[in-house]
Amino acid sequence: MRITQRAVTLTSLQGLNRNLDAVAKLQHQLTSGRLINAPSDSPTGANRAMQTRSEMASVAQEARNITDGGNWLDQTDSTLQNMLDVTRKVRDLTVQGLNSGSSSEASQKALATEVASLREGLLTLANTNIQGRPLFGGVTPGQKAYDVTGAYVGLAGPPVTRRVSETEVLRVDLTGPEAFGTPGNDLFAVVDRIATDLLADPAALETHLADLDVVMQGMYTAVADVGARAKRIDGLAQINADRALTLESLLAETENVDLPNTIMKLQMQQVGYEAALQATAKAISPTLMDYLR
Repeated sequence: MRITQRAVTLTSLQGLNRNLDAVAKLQHQLTSGRLINAPSDSPTGANRAMQTRSEMASVAQEARNITDGGNWLDQTDSTLQNMLDVTRKVRDLTVQGLNSGSSSEASQKALATEVASLREGLLTLANTNIQGRPLFGGVTPGQKAYDVTGAYVGLAGPPVTRRVSETEVLRVDLTGPEAFGTPGNDLFAVVDRIATDLLADPAALETHLADLDVVMQGMYTAVADVGARAKRIDGLAQINADRALTLESLLAETENVDLPNTIMKLQMQQVGYEAALQATAKAISPTLMDYLR
């Protein structure tokens, strides 16, 4: 088989081009810091990276949901705690009015005025808004859960929820009736009757006091429920953060270069390319004069 000078030249140039392509690929990886700069670099790796990025986007959205849900629950807990403080004050005043048989009318009137004022404060707290929605209003499109008379104007419906993981949706709201009792015998109605009967019928305060204790027990239950959900969401926040770190590590393992290893490969490839250049320069005669030596 006859091997021509042209065949030797073409074969040598093809080998040099392959070596040069390998050097260029390694240099590109080093400058970009990524193993995969195009899907053709690694179809399997590109697919894995796309799936990982999709999961990272889901985890990021769940993290936002967790933060939002945590804000709802924190605000709910804070408001309930403040309302319990005010309600305990109302109870103390009720006991004071109940045990003040010899008190003057002016004293009872002062107690009634203070209880009425505390009721207004309770209504203000019950109408606390978060993100433009009443905290205890359910799914109502309005701005208040209770009107000035203490009537519930919220709207019952599907609970307000947030997706906090791939498999879990957590409720973050609490309606007024759940927290303060059923309309007509809720916190505001009981406190209103207390304010009225401190003057009109002090003997009825004992019954109102028992009703207030029932309402307060419901509020304590609501606080415990919100606290349990808040604790759950705190745990989910940590799980979500750990998962985000795991996915970041997986993506880095798939896409990022191993810097020391890539530098070593590049140096070896450059040495091989330089050696190939020298060998090719000797094997290929660039001019006719080399044949006449």
